[in-house]
Amino acid sequence: MIVEKEFLKKIKQFRLNSYEAKLWVALLSRGASSAGELSEIADVPRSRTYDVLESLEKKGFIIMKMEKPIKYIAIPPREVIERIKKRIKHDTDVKLKNIDNIKESDVINELNSLYKNGVEMVEPSEISGSVKGRDNIHDHINMMIKEAEKSIIIVTTTEGLKRKLEFLKTELKRAKERGVSIRVAAPLNESHKGLIKEFKNIIDFRHIGNIKGRFILIDSDELIFMIMDDEEIHPSYDVGIWVNTKMFATILKDLFEISWKNMDGIENFIKA
Repeated sequence: MIVEKEFLKKIKQFRLNSYEAKLWVALLSRGASSAGELSEIADVPRSRTYDVLESLEKKGFIIMKMEKPIKYIAIPPREVIERIKKRIKHDTDVKLKNIDNIKESDVINELNSLYKNGVEMVEPSEISGSVKGRDNIHDHINMMIKEAEKSIIIVTTTEGLKRKLEFLKTELKRAKERGVSIRVAAPLNESHKGLIKEFKNIIDFRHIGNIKGRFILIDSDELIFMIMDDEEIHPSYDVGIWVNTKMFATILKDLFEISWKNMDGIENFIKA
């Protein structure tokens, strides 16, 4: 039986390798069959067929009939999908539980101790780096917000505002509950009306016209600024420069404070 490569690629989404996919499809087409028959139909070496069928059995794709010669029966595909879903959920739950256990163990304390000791050996001006990819940038911003104690300043673009508030909303709300001041400046328009209503008790918004600045400043201590135009760059190629130096952060915050006074409040152009 000849199976198209594109179809086999789709079958591999069931977490099967090539031989497993071929034999499973072959068995589905026969309902029940022996290993020898399946080897010929699927064009899988006979020396590998029994091992692969055993693997499919363990994964819950087939059942072995207890008779001679031994034959195999395919499990209905819809049932297989449900089994895969349950297995993935179980594996994920176990991994998450293990991670939570690590968070509560002495291991994380030792790792944090190593990190703090290492950081103390580095000059503040040397603590900087680049973050590549928009998802990684958002994750790094999220981490910064978790550590915020006094203030969070976000300057972003029209579309960037929507992305950031959607991704960061949980940590922003938690920061506000800690008493952190949160200010956001962006080129606002009517499309932001829903966001402004949702966050109006958490964030102080200002309108900055067509300026395309993109940076986040935390506690006058650290910041990350993006060096690409988000309208022209693919998200995976976006780059953020993270800097943890009080002098640079303080200077930027002072400049922002001057600009903030001259920015339009949301009441000047949108009914929030």
